[in-house]
Amino acid sequence: MVLKRIKSPFLRYTLLATLALVLFFFVFILSIYWGAWGSIPNKEELSDFQYQRASEVYTADSVLIGKFYLYDRQPIAFEAIPEHLRNALVSIEDERFYDHSGIDYQSLGRVAVKTILMQDQSAGGGSTLTQQLAKNLYPRRDRKKTNIVVDKIKEMVIASRLEDIYTKEEILTHYLNTVSFGDNTFGIESASLKFFNKQAKDLNVEEGAVLVGMLKATYGYNPRIFPERSLERRNLVLQAMANNHHLSNEEKDSLTDKPLKLDYRDFDNNAGLAPYFREEVRKQLLKWNAKQKEEGHDYNIYTSGLKVYTTLDYNMQFWAEEAMREHMQSLQGRFEKSYGKNAPWRTNKKLIEKVVKQSGIYQKLKKQGLEHGQIIDSLSKKKQMVLTDWDGEKTVQASSIDSITHYMKFLNTGSLALDPKTGAVKTWIGGIDFEHFKFDHVAQSKRQVGSTFKPIVYTTALETGILPCTYFSAEEVAYENLKGWSPSNSGKKDETYLNYSMEEALSHSVNTVAVKVLEKAGISNVLTMAKNMGIFSKLPEQPSLALGTGEIYLNELAGAYASYVNDGKAVLPYLIEKITDKKDSVLMEFKPKRARKTAFSEETRQIMIEMMKGTIDRGTASRIRSTYKLNNAIAGKTGTTQNNKDAWFVAITPKLVHVTWVGLDHHEIGFKSTSLGQGANAALPIFAKWMQEMNKHPYYNEITKAQFERPNPAILEMLDCEPVKRDGFFKRLFKNPDKKKTKKFRKGN
Repeated sequence: MVLKRIKSPFLRYTLLATLALVLFFFVFILSIYWGAWGSIPNKEELSDFQYQRASEVYTADSVLIGKFYLYDRQPIAFEAIPEHLRNALVSIEDERFYDHSGIDYQSLGRVAVKTILMQDQSAGGGSTLTQQLAKNLYPRRDRKKTNIVVDKIKEMVIASRLEDIYTKEEILTHYLNTVSFGDNTFGIESASLKFFNKQAKDLNVEEGAVLVGMLKATYGYNPRIFPERSLERRNLVLQAMANNHHLSNEEKDSLTDKPLKLDYRDFDNNAGLAPYFREEVRKQLLKWNAKQKEEGHDYNIYTSGLKVYTTLDYNMQFWAEEAMREHMQSLQGRFEKSYGKNAPWRTNKKLIEKVVKQSGIYQKLKKQGLEHGQIIDSLSKKKQMVLTDWDGEKTVQASSIDSITHYMKFLNTGSLALDPKTGAVKTWIGGIDFEHFKFDHVAQSKRQVGSTFKPIVYTTALETGILPCTYFSAEEVAYENLKGWSPSNSGKKDETYLNYSMEEALSHSVNTVAVKVLEKAGISNVLTMAKNMGIFSKLPEQPSLALGTGEIYLNELAGAYASYVNDGKAVLPYLIEKITDKKDSVLMEFKPKRARKTAFSEETRQIMIEMMKGTIDRGTASRIRSTYKLNNAIAGKTGTTQNNKDAWFVAITPKLVHVTWVGLDHHEIGFKSTSLGQGANAALPIFAKWMQEMNKHPYYNEITKAQFERPNPAILEMLDCEPVKRDGFFKRLFKNPDKKKTKKFRKGN
């Protein structure tokens, strides 16, 4: 025996101890290999692992505007990874990547000597890119130091198996598709889009070096948070590339001198372009996904890497949001100034209490069993918080009640533009700020539509045989069978003696005439017409219907107005063109849906377009021409509801229908005055500013320069009459403008 020949007991015991330690370590490694410390994936499992991929949302012009994900990852092929980026990665992370078979024993030896013998904690871990890939695919669950050795050995085993299955190119590709860049961003493609707003294949050398440099510490070298550290790390990567002969010293020096430039774009659901639109897309995808599962298809909108191609136009949406922000900021200032110190969000205690009780935080405390007084005491305590207004965020000392009253004063909006031939949505703005106001005023909000309902009344009248040059008195009437209900106009008493043609009454939105037209056309006929034009909301079977007391969704109203430039057929607004899987195979295509039945005749359609042109050219929306100097072919209608609660504007062009609503979420608060809250002032400018911007860009000439077809000469002849006729002398003599005419409203026409 060798041990017996060793005479020194110390040497004998040392050798025994060493052999025992080696044997123990060998058994320990075998126990890990055999799964005693947790299973290790076999080659079959490693050859078929699947990424969790983010689903992507694109505009009609192929711009990526959003993602749905648990992990923000967009895997790409090896060919899409630029060579300089691969060289940067290998140079700084694993110089002998192409020489080892998953484990770099030379590097491990260096680390062991430096860490154990020299106590150098900066020596690193000696992990190869293949081992790091193993860690990316099977993250360490237990962070205790006692498990580090087990985890390291597991990763070595997995790395060896990966090297047996995949080529070096495939390992690099898998690594760059799985590695984390922080902020729930995984993979080089997602990181490239986030930090530089470009695909990985388009990264230049210094940009690639920035991203590779982040891998050592995704937070510490985040170029957005720590630009100076990131710059230093980038230059270290460039130096490593030069050391490994991937850059000349001249190239390295030139790139090192360049400043750090980001084009940061976070795909946060609360931020970015069209957040309300993206949320509606998500909801529709979930419904589609549920149906797919019923049919046996296993798709997940957060992990399956679906591609969703929408109808949205990127530039049109961008300009629409800019126009909205510019107008709403100005309008908010004038709105608050009009109320002054007596604003209801300051002085109306009953309203404030009602809004507080409706708040989420109040309801949460109530569910916890607190009494009203206790809840109010809790919500009244001041603390440091961030409040947002049109000037940005401000850190203040305020209570939860202060926060609630702060946000209840904000005017909100909803606007939608669609292609009237198909219903394809081109712009969608559900509110002023998705982060603070999640409620979507396009798809979720039903509001009284005011005078924007009048065209439906007039359309019905024409269909029942009433000629456009029929005159109706503007005289105010008290209807005996409606408890003396008496709709009025905002004009002067002199209107009592005026008789309006239908065209003039519509263009100037004369309330008294609208009710009389409704009476003559018949309420039931108007309700039927509304239904045929795509209005599916239940409407009041009352004379006030003529003034727009019915509550309708904004997208519903847009689909109805589309019929005026779509051969009399309403459309159903739609958002998604098609859905594909990660391999670009089409899973579903969405076709336009328009009414099968024509709601009204071609003659009526042409007359209504001419009448609504009058609204723009000389009626309630004439500031389109005078103030905003728009010469586009536009027809439309303004709308303002009772007590100035809702402001509306609908614009019809040959290629687009655009609807805008402005108001407050709390119905108890309206505009202080009609001059401020009327549709022409509160809602119209959003469309006008948007159209002004579109007119600047020749690419959109097909839309902006489109003209309505010339009406049939017979139509023009039917409209050729005096707009207004004044009562004769004797009729005026026996009319008392201070006394209302009384009569019964005839509902049965």
